[in-house]
Amino acid sequence: MASLAVTVKGQVTLKRDLLQHLGIQPGERVEFEKLPGGELRVRAARPDGTIGGFFHALDGKVQLKKPLTIEAMNRIAAAGWAGELDDE
Repeated sequence: MASLAVTVKGQVTLKRDLLQHLGIQPGERVEFEKLPGGELRVRAARPDGTIGGFFHALDGKVQLKKPLTIEAMNRIAAAGWAGELDDE
């Protein structure tokens, strides 16, 4: 288990191996979820795109940093058909 020091400003710096484990690159964001008992869940923030962006990723009009996973495609398609995403 990693132990990190908290600065006077209340900041914590995650070690490189922890960031690699989460799949986080420089400039990306981290999400924290409060759990009972004073625990936190940490994960890489993975913003969902729009249905228009999804279709343009498939037709090559949008270049992605990395390919969409099947799970991401399913989430985007379901949200788009439900009217939960803006169409570009």
